[in-house]
Order: sequence, then structure tokens, then C-alpha cells
Amino acid sequence: MKYCALIALMILLFPAAIIAKGTAKVSGIVMDQDNNPIEIASVKVQGKATGTVTDLKGHYSLTVSSEDSVVIVYSMLGYNTKKRVLRNPQGEITLNVVLLNTGIELGEVTVTETKRQTGMTEKIKPNGAKLMPDASGGNIEALIATQAGVSSHNELSSQYNVRGGSFDENIVYVNGVEIYRPLLIRSGQQEGLSFINPDMVQEIGFSSGGYEAKYGDKMSSVLDITYKKPERLEGSVSASLLGTSAYVGYASKHFSMTHSIRYKTNRYLLGGLDTKGEYDPSFLDYQTYLNWTPNKRWEIGFIGNLSQNRYNFIPKDRTTKFGTMASVQEFKVYFEGQERDLFQTYFGSGNITYHLNPYNDITFIYSAFHTKEQETYDITGQYWLSSIDGSTSDGSTSSETTSEDQTIGVGTYMEHARNYLHANVQNYSITGSHKVKSNLIKWGLEFKKEFIKDKLREWEMRDSAGYSLPHTNNEVELIYSLASKNEIRSDRYSFYVQDTYKFSSNLGLFTLNTGVRGSYWNWNKEFIFSPRASVALIPRFNENLTFRAATGVYYQAPFYKEFRDTTTVDGNTIVTLNKDIKSQRSIHFVLASDYKFRTLGRPFKFTTELYYKKLNNLVPYNVDNVRVSYYGKNMASGYATGLDMKLFGEFVQGTDSWLCLSLMQTEEKINDKWIPRPTDQRYNISLYFSDYFPGNKKWKMNLKASWADGLPFGPPHSGREEMVFRTPPYRRVDIGMSRQLIDNENGDYRGRFSRHIRNMWLGMDVFNLLGINNVNSYYWVTDVYNNQYAVPNYLTSRQINVRLLIEF
Repeated sequence: MKYCALIALMILLFPAAIIAKGTAKVSGIVMDQDNNPIEIASVKVQGKATGTVTDLKGHYSLTVSSEDSVVIVYSMLGYNTKKRVLRNPQGEITLNVVLLNTGIELGEVTVTETKRQTGMTEKIKPNGAKLMPDASGGNIEALIATQAGVSSHNELSSQYNVRGGSFDENIVYVNGVEIYRPLLIRSGQQEGLSFINPDMVQEIGFSSGGYEAKYGDKMSSVLDITYKKPERLEGSVSASLLGTSAYVGYASKHFSMTHSIRYKTNRYLLGGLDTKGEYDPSFLDYQTYLNWTPNKRWEIGFIGNLSQNRYNFIPKDRTTKFGTMASVQEFKVYFEGQERDLFQTYFGSGNITYHLNPYNDITFIYSAFHTKEQETYDITGQYWLSSIDGSTSDGSTSSETTSEDQTIGVGTYMEHARNYLHANVQNYSITGSHKVKSNLIKWGLEFKKEFIKDKLREWEMRDSAGYSLPHTNNEVELIYSLASKNEIRSDRYSFYVQDTYKFSSNLGLFTLNTGVRGSYWNWNKEFIFSPRASVALIPRFNENLTFRAATGVYYQAPFYKEFRDTTTVDGNTIVTLNKDIKSQRSIHFVLASDYKFRTLGRPFKFTTELYYKKLNNLVPYNVDNVRVSYYGKNMASGYATGLDMKLFGEFVQGTDSWLCLSLMQTEEKINDKWIPRPTDQRYNISLYFSDYFPGNKKWKMNLKASWADGLPFGPPHSGREEMVFRTPPYRRVDIGMSRQLIDNENGDYRGRFSRHIRNMWLGMDVFNLLGINNVNSYYWVTDVYNNQYAVPNYLTSRQINVRLLIEF
């Protein structure tokens, strides 16, 4: 009995002895090399089943036994595994760990490669835009135009098309606030500065389809800009033949501010066009971003913008040669009159953010936009259409004029416009963000007030060989006349809610984003509902791969131009506002993959995206230069499908380049007839290449090239069914050479003057290096045989630009 009692006592006391031996609680944060928390990282004890995962803030907590040696393993897909050895751990231990990315971080990058793209929005850094040769003056949109699925056919314009969509189908945000652009601008010559100031940009998010529910009602793409908060006193000054800009930023413990002023002129570029005259364009812009954080709970921000674009033009003459090798025509025009345009825009946005705790915050935003626009011109032109090789329009050849020019058409045209527009948009919104375990929930409510007033009067008269067109026996008629006087006041209401959920399985790491968006417009009493979803997988069998898929319903809510219904009777066009207009709809289906690899010891990434967009309730439109003119009615359906591929990486060690190839087809069905949409660009190849001189990185070369298929076109003021022709391919190469005169980036300051300068670059650009005459639009004339000719309006020729960039 004594032995039995002793054995029983030992059995009872053995667990207590183990407990007495002790346990330890290990907790901390798992971060990446940028000190960002890593969620759903695995934390476990080596050789045992004990383990846990980190939360959305990277926090973890784990209980281990107090042994002589405990090995804790930290791992996460896309990061290098790390181990920590604890010797006889006791009590509570705080252990913060940094996991390095499996790829090597690039020294100077444009697209962020340290984080995986698990959504449909690609993060882009604006560094590459500083030294990029750009005829538009360094706009961020020039960088976007080099991305896969994006195209631009006019170097004078900052507008771009995405996957068969029009200019109007791209939504732009700055710090979460939607940005509007002038509405009356009809050509790249009139365009001034883009709203986005590249000196103030910190981060760019761009999606060419399948984007989240938090983004508004547009059918093609989202450009999401974040302005920077400086951490110290900084500044920059730049100057070139295209204009100047100055930027300054300042920061204290609780306050930061940035100010920037830009001036641009297209006089130098426009001097290379066929139409000669006195060009006097001037574009002035001032922006500021203020941010105040009185404590950890509150954050207050303000963005302000004042912009004025003036375009004054007195044309003198124009000579354009076109045709083929066998038949060359020459178009000469002598002008009288002038054009005077003015575009003034004012924008302000204020936001207040309250951080309840590290997992919850609420933001209130108010913004206001005002634009005052006017286009006025009276221009008369006397033109001669000649055949240089002596061939006539009826196919015969004059033996008497084979070595001389033969006039085959003469005429006169007059263009008149008095267009005025005022628009005010006010926006009130509240948004929230909440982190719950592995979920990130975002929501928002928005109320928008719009007031738009326009008065348009345009007409055009043509006289060919003494006959007014269209020709009648009884009276003289105008070939085109438009009169419009309208006013609209309306309110819009919208909401969204979305959830991003990350989880790990045997297949790999999943990121699932689902959400819905709803909007109501009291003008046409329409409510639209947009469900959207995307999923991404980083497979365990190959962490260098990422698979993505997305689908959703996207609406193009009408905004002024879409519901202007035009009716033409006997050449007179009258504009009324269509209250029966409905939102255009696009259903996106996107499949994508990313593959990261190394070759020649350098990192690369290859991205492929296959997409199909089903289009309904389309409002057909024509494109005149960069102005989109809508039919004002939902009378078409269509589709857009294509493949986008992009190779990004260090083609040359130490600097980044990318090559994009896009294949696309888009058509619409009007009156039971399928026809190409105005943006039907069947192929597009774009290249951005950066290089250093061998052995000397102070010399840098940047090359931007584009080769894109031509777009459909037809006679002016005609229906979409008449757009049966196609412009020549757009081919352009811009190259820039830069020399770094001062480099104090690492604090190696030298000289009394240069010690105040961080960087100084002197560069020279050659625009349109190959001297290719790209066609922007056409002017149509008629000869004595009643044959019509499409006289091309060419874009800019080869030109040289000199620029200086100084950073403090």
C-alpha cells in the first residue's frame, strides 16, 4: 500500500512539476523591409504542432515551453523564411521580426516590385516621369500611356484610351476626390496642363479593368493619385522650352504643406505644324496640399487648385502634301480671322479623418469644382487643291501640265463659334475603414450637386468651285450649324461597401475582394447597382507566380455631354437634353497572371491579362480631334476583347524599362449593323527604355516609343456608319539624354553653392526622332469633279527641347 500511494502521488505531482518547469509567452510584430506589417504570416515552433498566424497589423502571440532551446520559425509566401532561437525562455518575451522579400529591391524603380499585386490596381511610382522625354511637358498621363492596354494618338494631349474606351470613360482621383476636366476643349492645341501635378505626386494606382467597388461609375479605367506629405524642407525648379515649374514642401512635427506653380506654352511645338500663324497659348496652374495632424486621432487635409488656360491663334497660311507616290496632291490655304479661347477652373477639397483606433477610422470629405469656359473664333480660308504630278481626279493625265501643278479644286470656307459653358459640382462624402481579423472592410456614402449651363453656337460654310455645299438652286445653305442653350441642376446619391479577405490554404495565399456599389440620379430617376469581385492566388508550388481574376458590372453614369441629344434638319442641328438617357454598362471579365524571374542576375516581371467587356446601352459618339460628340441616345450594344502583355525589369542593370504589347478589337451594333468603335485599335506596341553610359551613371538616356494601329474615321458631321476609313498607324519615338551635374543624394556636399542642391540634371530631348508625319484628323474638301478628299492634319514634326531640373 505504501508503494501504491507513493506511485499515485508521483503521478499527481508530475504535471505540476512540468508546469513548474515553466512556459513563456512570445509576442511581437512581423514586418517587411519597409516596416509595413505582414498579415497572415506563419509563426510556429520548429518540430512541433504549436503555431499561429499574424493579424492584419502583423501582431502575433505564441506560448512555448521553457526548454533549453526553442526555435521559432517565421514564414510567408513571397518572403525569406527566418528563424529565432530562444535559450530557456521565461515569462513574456517581445520579439519583432523583419522578413525580407524573396526578390531583390531595385535601386531606382518605377513599378513597385517589393509587394505583390493581389488586386486589379497596379502601384506605380512616378520617378520615371522626371527625365522622360514628353512633348506634353512631363504629365503623369504620359507615363500611364506607356502601360499595357493604354494608348494615346496625340502628343499634344494628356488624354488616353484604355481597352477600347473613350477619353470620358477614365476616372481620376486625387487623395480620394474625383477630378473633372474642361468640357469644351476640342483639340490638343487648346489643351493646357493636366490637373495632376507631377512634383506633388507620391504614389500612382492604375487599373485598366476589374477594379474595386470603392471606385466610381466609369467603364474603362481608374487613375488613383496620392499627393505626398514631405518629411522635411524640400523643393525643385525645372525649366524647358515647353515651360517652367517650381515646387516647395515643408514639414514639422504635426504639419506639412506643399506648394507648386506651373507655366506651360505650346508655342514652340505648334510652330512645327503645317498651319503657320501667330500661336499664343499660355497655361498657368497653382496647387497646394496642406495636412495637419494635431494628435494621433485626428488628421485634417486640404487641396486647392487654380488653373487658367488661354489659347490665342491668328492663322496665316497652310501647305499640306498628301497622297501616294503615283498621285501627290497639295493643299494650300490662306487664312483670315482668329481664335480666342479661355478655360478657367477652380478646385478645392477638404477632409477630416478620425482614427478611432488602429483598426477603425472615418473620413469626411467636401470638394467643390467650378469651370468657366469659352471658345470664340471666326476664321475664313481660301484654299487650292492641286495635283503635283499632273494627274486629274477623273483618272486622266494632262500632257500640258505633267511637269507643273494642276489645280483640281478651289474653294472657301468660314468657321464661326461662340461657345460658353459654366459648371459647378459640389461633393459631400463620408468613408470608413475597419479591420476585423483577416478582413478589411471599406464603405462610403456620397452626395453630389451639379449645375451646368451652356450656350453653344457654331456654324460652317463651304464654297467649292463657286458652289455652296450643300448645293441647292434656290438658296445658300450652311454645311453645318449648331445652336444650343441648356441648363441643368441635378443631384446624385451613391454608396459602396467592400471587403478584402486574405487567407492561406494548401494551395497558397488567397486574396478575395468583393463589393457592391449603388447610385441614384434624380435627373432621369435611374438607380444603378454594381456588384464587383476579384481573387488572387500566390501558389505554394511556385511563389514567383501570381494568378488574378476579376469580374464586375461597371456603369458610365451620364454627365452633361452624354445626354445632349442632337437633331439635324436641313443642316441645322438643335440640342435638347434627353431625360430618358440611361447609364451605359460594361461587364468586365479579366484573367491575369504575373511571373517574377531573374535572368542575367537581374529581376524581371512578365504580366499577361486577357479580358472581355460586354457593352450595353451604349451612346454612340464621334471623335473630332480630342472632342467626343455623343448621339445623346442609348442606341447601341457592343463588346471589347483583347490581350495585354508587359515585360518589366532591368534590361540594363541599375535602371528599369518595360515593353508592352496589346491586341484588341471593339465593335458596336447600331441599327442591326456591326461597325468598329471609334477606338478600335487592333494592336499597340509601346516601349520605355532607360540606359546609362558604360562606366558613368551620371549620363542617362530615356527612350519612349509607340507603334499603334490607326483609328476609324469618316466625313465630318456624318453618322457612325460612314466611318469606314482608317488612319495610318501612329508611330513615334522620343529620346532624351540627361547629364547629372550635381549629386548630393548621399550627403556628400561640396562647394559653397552646390551644397544646397540635392540633384541637378541638364538634358536635351528630341521629339519625333524619326520625323514621321502622324495624322491627327482630316479636313474634307471637294474638287470640280465632285470628288471628296480627306486632307490630313499632321501632328508635330521633329523638334528639340532643352531642359534643366534642380532638386533641393
